Amino acid sequence: MGIYNCASYLEQAIECIQSQTFKDWELIMCDDCSSDNTYEIAVSLADCDSRIKLLKNETNLTLAPTLNKCLNQAQGKYIARMDGDDLCAPTRFEEELSFLETHDDYALVSSLMELFDERGVYRTVRYKEFPAPPDFLHGSPFCHAGCMMRKNVLMELDGYDTSIECQRVEDFDLWVRLYAAGHKGYNIQKALYSMRDDRVAVKRRTLINRLNESKVILKATEKLSLGTRGVIASII
Repeated sequence: MGIYNCASYLEQAIECIQSQTFKDWELIMCDDCSSDNTYEIAVSLADCDSRIKLLKNETNLTLAPTLNKCLNQAQGKYIARMDGDDLCAPTRFEEELSFLETHDDYALVSSLMELFDERGVYRTVRYKEFPAPPDFLHGSPFCHAGCMMRKNVLMELDGYDTSIECQRVEDFDLWVRLYAAGHKGYNIQKALYSMRDDRVAVKRRTLINRLNESKVILKATEKLSLGTRGVIASII
């Protein structure tokens, strides 16, 4: 969990993890130079639960390098993601772990995702149950913050790409490289994760974010042998 200026919501996010039906976890949080009191709240939470390990960046690194820093400290066989202002179902870890433990041919599992704000849930983001390479032409086929992955596969892929071209799309880039390496993922067909996102957030997507997404689609076209369809998709 990379945390940055999420003081108002961090305690709720941690409570979701502490309320999981699966209890054998460690939480690695890294504060990315928050300008509010996120770090102080994280310290108080870590002081009350020995399963929480807290790191702090000396300068703002952005999400990908922050997650890599957390990954290098992780001891578990599986890596679950969570954002500091979101929520998840109490059975999330149990259900995702059960899938990976019984499906050795999958490296990644995620779920559908609810979007909510102060007025409540306003949308459910649906993902294909069995994403195939052509699905990458339409954007990321997995909910990143709600996923669980095999750590050995993440290490095989050298974690997240920290280049400027992958900012805000580091998860999409990871999925492309994961599939290109011969792995695959699965989406549980119910919403186990809830993302806090206001109803006009899409309007704030920057041109750079859109260009970076197009670059990842072009990468998918090449690495997953998707042909000219990928070039067309990356432009529109």
